[in-house]
Formats: sequence, structure tokens, C-alpha cells
Amino acid sequence: MQRVSFRFPTAIRFGSGARASLAELRDAHGVERPLLVTDAGLTKTPAYSLVQSTMDEVWDDAWHVFSGVHPNPLEGDADAGYAAYKEGECDAVIGLGGGSALDGAKAIVLRIGAPEGPLTDVDTSKLPDVIVPLCAIPTTAGTGSETGRSTVFTAASHGRKVVIGCPALLPQLAILDPELTVSLPAHLTAATGMDAMTHAIESFVCPVFHPFCDGVALEAVYRVRRFLPRAVADGNDIEARGEMLVAAAMGATAFQKDLGAAHSLAHPLSSEHGAHHGLANAIVLPHVVRFNGEVDSMQYARVAIALGLQVDEDPAELVASFLEQFNASIGITQRLRDIGVPEDALPTLAKKALLDPCHATNPRPCSEADLLALYKKSY
Repeated sequence: MQRVSFRFPTAIRFGSGARASLAELRDAHGVERPLLVTDAGLTKTPAYSLVQSTMDEVWDDAWHVFSGVHPNPLEGDADAGYAAYKEGECDAVIGLGGGSALDGAKAIVLRIGAPEGPLTDVDTSKLPDVIVPLCAIPTTAGTGSETGRSTVFTAASHGRKVVIGCPALLPQLAILDPELTVSLPAHLTAATGMDAMTHAIESFVCPVFHPFCDGVALEAVYRVRRFLPRAVADGNDIEARGEMLVAAAMGATAFQKDLGAAHSLAHPLSSEHGAHHGLANAIVLPHVVRFNGEVDSMQYARVAIALGLQVDEDPAELVASFLEQFNASIGITQRLRDIGVPEDALPTLAKKALLDPCHATNPRPCSEADLLALYKKSY
């Protein structure tokens, strides 16, 4: 019998108005001067105004904001955020926004724990489980970073996206408030939702024994299938918005198990060409499913069932075809050429994808040639 570790200590507060749970940071963790981490665009949204009001109610004017996180976070964002943390004499970090803002907040926490040197050189095994109190408040339903233990950013020393994970990056509190997601445009609702779908599918077929994560992943697949079209069609559908927040959090919880080749393909598309991560995942995922299905199609049978499909002799093709139709139904393009990726960039992208660790747990091993072929099929 294999050994399994499933550690999930994050407290989750879910529901309309759940942002009021910020008071728990003050009351349960003794936080007096938090740093709110977000991006510049979010500060102009209704979601920010709602959270700002709650921050004022809980801490009056004894809180600070850092809004310098890039759409695809850079290692320099962590340095700038750390400077703001020190200048404000802060004692906690609150991430507010989509996956980029939450990853930025986690990178700042990592920098607080390791003030010197490249973040990629940090020995995470020597960090305490809690560096400073960390709260995550998503305004999109996709990355699920609020329940994940990793941060993704472009490292200056590597020239590509890197993933760093450790218990210290797991938020103590996650606040899932659907009222903060209603203003998200339909195209971003679709792209972020497909990020959650990719997390769930890739973690389920990842060849690691982890039945706890498997169950969570399949439930996430079911919820994205059921509620993402509703959230795209009507941004004010609070039930659909809430269910998508749950699905995203479940997807990230499931990838404690690990991910696969779709993420290795998607990461360079973001770092090199600015592609939205969820959109990149959505485009390449059907092709990765077919690629994996060539050696074992039946591993996708339970995914097909979670999607509401009647399983046949080739579940991988069934799932891949469904994903293409699902993408089209929510307005997602099927081709990399449509998001501005030049064809002559594909060989370089394949080299960078090979360096990404996610494909190491893909159910079918990937060579550079395989990754290039997948890019070409997605083009």
C-alpha cells in the first residue's frame, strides 16, 4: 500500500458577503497592519471598492496597499511588494485579485521569509510553515491559488516562468465571495474557468496515487461543466459565480497531486507572449488529452462521466472533442495563431516547455519533439 499525504489546513469562508471574514485576521491572528496586494487594474473595479470598505471597517486606516503586480507576475514584483511591506511596517499579507495577484502576494511572502538572493535559490525546506499570516481573496474563478501552496512568476535568472511550492505559501484564510466576481467580463470568466477545468482534468489523470485528490478533481470537473456556461452568459448569476469559485478552489486542492503537459505548454505562452494562462490552457488541453489517449484512452473514462458523457471505446477522444465544443460555446478560440503567437516561435516555446516541471507527471512522457508537435496541432 502506497503512502499518501493530504494536508489541507486553509480555512475557507464562502458565500455572498464573505469578505466580512477579514475580521478573523485581526481577531484570530492578531493582525494590526496588513498589506493588501493586488494589480493596478483591479483598483478601479467594484470588487476593490467592496474590499476596501471592509478593510476600513476592520483596520480603519492602519492598512497599506501594493498594486504593482503584473498580469504575468515578475520576480521584481516580489521585491517591490516587500519594500512596501517594510515601509508600511506591516504584519500580514492579503492577496486580492485573479491568479496573478494571488501569486504575487505569495511571492512577496516568500521574499519576506528570504530577503536576500534570487527566489529560485530559496531552500523552502528551511522556511517555517507560516512566515506571516496570509489571506487570499480571489476575484476570478480559475487558478484556485487561494487553496494552493505554490506561486508562479517569471524569474529573471531563468527567463521563464517558474513554480515554487511549499507549506509557507498556503494561505491561512481563503475568502470566496461571489459578489467580488460579478463584474468580471465574459471572456475572462471563460478563460479563468477553463484554467480550473485544466487543473481538475490534469490532476486526475496524473499518474500519482492520491484518491483524496482524485475525488476532489472529478467534482471540480462536474461543477465547471455545469456552471461555467451560466457564469459566462450572465455575470450576475450569483449561484453560478459561487459554484465556479468552489470549483476553482477544488481544482487547486486537487493539484497537490500534480499537473501535466498542458501546463508545461501554457507557461511559456504566458511568459514569452503574454497569453492569458487560462486561455492558453484551454487551447492546448484537447490536444494533450488526445496525445495521452494514444497510449491509454481509458484513463479519461471517469472524466467523461463527470462531464456528463456516455463513455464509449475511446474516452480520450470523447473528452477532447467535448472540450473543443465547450470552448467554442463559451467563446474561446481553438488556435494559438488567434492570440498572436507567431508560428516561428514554436520551436523556442517547445524548448522552454521541456524545462517546465509540470510535464514530468504527465501520464505519457514528453520529449521536446512531442511538445513541439502539440504546439503545432494547437496552432
